[in-house]
Amino acid sequence: MAETQAAVQTEETAAQADDQLEAEVEQEIQKASAQNRRYLRPREMFAFLLTSFGQKNLNQFINAYRQFFMISFLGLSGSTYGSIIMFESIYDALDDTLSGLLVDRTRTRWGKLRPYLIITAPVWGLAILMMFSTPSFLTTTTAKVIWAVVAIFAHNLGMSYFNTFNILLYNVTPNINERNNLIAAQKFMELFGVWIPSLLPVFIDFLPGWTDNRVGQEDVYFGFAFIMVLISAGTAVYGFFVLRERVPLASREQIKSVGIWESFKIAFKNRPMLVLQLNYFFNGFKSVGSSSEAFFWQHNAGKLSYATIAGLFTGIPNYIIVPLAPKIIRKIGARNAGVLAGLFGGVAYTLLFFIGYKPFGEWDNARSIILNMITITLMLTICGLPNQLINVVGAVLQGDVYDYGEWKYGVRNEALIATVSGYFQKLANAVTGLLSGVVITWVGYEAHTDVFGNVVRETDSSVLYGFWILFCLLPAFARFMYGVTLIFFNVRGDFKRQMLKDLEERRAEKVAAMQQEGAAAPAAGKDAAPSGSDTE
Repeated sequence: MAETQAAVQTEETAAQADDQLEAEVEQEIQKASAQNRRYLRPREMFAFLLTSFGQKNLNQFINAYRQFFMISFLGLSGSTYGSIIMFESIYDALDDTLSGLLVDRTRTRWGKLRPYLIITAPVWGLAILMMFSTPSFLTTTTAKVIWAVVAIFAHNLGMSYFNTFNILLYNVTPNINERNNLIAAQKFMELFGVWIPSLLPVFIDFLPGWTDNRVGQEDVYFGFAFIMVLISAGTAVYGFFVLRERVPLASREQIKSVGIWESFKIAFKNRPMLVLQLNYFFNGFKSVGSSSEAFFWQHNAGKLSYATIAGLFTGIPNYIIVPLAPKIIRKIGARNAGVLAGLFGGVAYTLLFFIGYKPFGEWDNARSIILNMITITLMLTICGLPNQLINVVGAVLQGDVYDYGEWKYGVRNEALIATVSGYFQKLANAVTGLLSGVVITWVGYEAHTDVFGNVVRETDSSVLYGFWILFCLLPAFARFMYGVTLIFFNVRGDFKRQMLKDLEERRAEKVAAMQQEGAAAPAAGKDAAPSGSDTE
């Protein structure tokens, strides 16, 4: 009898072992399937790219023309504008503390990120219209400064939350390859996001003359600002209704178990994040040179519309580089691609400086204008070759930072990491914002307008040479330092592959546990939203 019971137990044990082995095999098959699974539907990809297009238009417009407008038309001095930007950056860093914590703890039926695409639009939309207008009641310097402060601060308050769109990129799909391809597609779509703002100089140069100055340059700026707000807000609303968040969220209990102070300590311990922010800090110096571009084209070259003509050609290689970026990154790694791109850009901008902006003589006759334009356009094209590769690399490495934080500490708190990252970026913005205005004063420029309110061209050779230094050498320095700092980014190679494998296993276990507890979050391998998000 005892022998019979032992035999039965042996058979049961063997059956259990077979069942366990079968379950393990099935689990591995499901994991392998999930790795290759495509989550994004075509209309979601279209919505994401369209929203990115709108955001790029808006950012390009503001970055390219805000400083020029506020100095040339609102009447701020370069040092005043720079001081406002510096203090705004400090305030923005404090505001980001609240926004990061709030976003990470947001739980709605639409997810934690998507709602901010639409509820912030009235704030930043109105602020942008303020930044590009000069109401008649602004009769004193103090009134103009207050107007600029309110507009700039309100814009950045709204953008602190609206910029969750950039984090949404890392939540719409758990598939790392699909994410990287989406990043490349986003950067390719952003190339078209510079077209509309690039048309502004043409209207600035010619529309006042066509309308006998009934439509002045200020009116053109405001009209474009209104168009940019409509495009960006409209595409964001469309993205809100179409996109889904799929990476499983930390539960409320998990969020509560990690206190606010502990969350900040975790974020600050994220080594890849610290390296990447140092990289952003140095790369941010390029914006000082970029902010002076309008001054260079208006005063050194003689027409703002020359920038549009040059842009028709300098952007062409980007349409080739962006589709190749994922292949380059897969072949040599994101970090290595960034290092090489930065060093290449630094050398190219330095060479442009020594060639000069008038190698064929002054910009005072058709022949010299054409030859100078060809030379500068060709060199700017070479300088810009790594630009879009750098953009793709930055987005990929930012995803690595989020993944590393989740792998190291068990909680995926992108918004808080983005907040801590924002401290470093705001520090860079404070320095570069101050410099972007101060350097205009430093070169000795003072804005002058004619009776119609249009900008008068500068003729002082020392001022023009100062604009050229800003145009070339600051971007060269920024690109060199971008490449050097990325050498220390450690999420790469075998370590990165093992990290992603560990993450996939942990996410599968988390979803399985949530299913067992009756939570609403679906399995990671199903095309539906996680707990706290809406489903179709």
